[in-house]
Amino acid sequence: MTYRPATAHTALGPDFFDVVEPARFPRHILRFRNQRWAEAVGLGGLTDDAWIGHFGRFEPLPDNLPKPLALRYHGHQFRSYNPEIGDGRGFLFAQLHDGADRLLDLGTKGSGQTPYSRFGDGRLTLKGGVREVLATALLEAFGVYTSKTFSLIETGEELVRGDEPSPTRSSVLVRLSHSHLRFGTFQRCLASNDQAGIAALVAHGIRHYHPSAARGRDVTEEAPALLAAVVAATGSLVGEWMAAGFVHGVLNTDNMVVTGESFDYGPWRFLPRYEPGFTAAYFDQTGLYAYGRQPGAVAWNLERFAECLTLVAPVAALEEALKTYSSAFYASLRRAVCARLGLIQAGEAEDEELVAALFQFLLKSQAPFERTFFDWHGGIDRRAFALAGPNAPFYQGEEFARLEAALALHDPLPRSPEAAAYFDGEGPATLLIEEVEALWAPIAERDDWSAFQAKLDQIETARKAHAITPPR
Repeated sequence: MTYRPATAHTALGPDFFDVVEPARFPRHILRFRNQRWAEAVGLGGLTDDAWIGHFGRFEPLPDNLPKPLALRYHGHQFRSYNPEIGDGRGFLFAQLHDGADRLLDLGTKGSGQTPYSRFGDGRLTLKGGVREVLATALLEAFGVYTSKTFSLIETGEELVRGDEPSPTRSSVLVRLSHSHLRFGTFQRCLASNDQAGIAALVAHGIRHYHPSAARGRDVTEEAPALLAAVVAATGSLVGEWMAAGFVHGVLNTDNMVVTGESFDYGPWRFLPRYEPGFTAAYFDQTGLYAYGRQPGAVAWNLERFAECLTLVAPVAALEEALKTYSSAFYASLRRAVCARLGLIQAGEAEDEELVAALFQFLLKSQAPFERTFFDWHGGIDRRAFALAGPNAPFYQGEEFARLEAALALHDPLPRSPEAAAYFDGEGPATLLIEEVEALWAPIAERDDWSAFQAKLDQIETARKAHAITPPR
């Protein structure tokens, strides 16, 4: 793949960003380099020194943005509107095209203060960077449409944080993502009644991210079409989260983008067992963003996005687009559950029954969430394997009988050698909170990264075994 630079975001004009200077760090120690995705965007040939130059010192990539851009946006944070946010510890560093001609962003986290840092230092802890590397890797393995952690560099500063032992080590992270055009970018224009700004964002979103929504030059038609595309992509994402047992933790409107891509991982969690009320953030005291409330939380955010488009489009047309969210979510959930179980979709009714039977079984039995998907990957043909494993005591009773019957309605997908080796092995790749803490401990205590690397190797094996590509 040849490197193909782009500067598309600058076409929106200076009202949508601030040109900023990156922080200068005392040290640059490369801790993670995503070589697979670097090759996919034409940057795989960089030496480690050049890599650190671009993604640690932020020397511009050839023919790309000459200076980083801190993007301007507002947002609802736990449903309270905040006009004082924007890129406060990150910026858009570069844009480029991949082999499928998608416009992609290289954005940062922990790269220094910007006009939107408020009282923050603009830094990222090394532990926070490690957690994001892990989250994006496992989500990708499970078929979730997620940003990719591209680079993690330790930066040699000591940071003070209230939610982890301090002083703690610092880092700067670069993510590869398919747009940073947030719902909150539109909300900022709505707050100032900026009709021209909304129209510009609609045109930009259609041109670069949803070209199938093009309806000529009339924004009154294109805005509802863009909304419909965003609703479909976002509904698909939520179905993938639920099938992965993933809890994002902070589903604010500034953490949602028009491409329906999952990104910006703070207090994330994976479910140990099926628990609709399970939360990821210690500060989510009301459970607003609990696992089982994620579909509703995202629907609320989509409504806020649609409100922005009322400046340029008829309300009735926008309401029609919003109505498609439920069907998009459930279609994705059916598809994602079958994919995670290595099964061919059998039809809407049969797939619905499989989803219902699976989650009812998980709720009643409290069987380990990921182990259940692992044991039954390949469907009813895995019965002997599952009943010989550590989860066997859970596989009994009325709910299990219903699950067995639903599995029997589905044929297995062809199994690759990678899938056979992984799913016939000892157990699944997981990232429960206790495991994440155990991976961090040797790094913090003696700079031992071996357990972290071993986990990434296990996750890569799981990715190849699942072989799930999100349908967008």
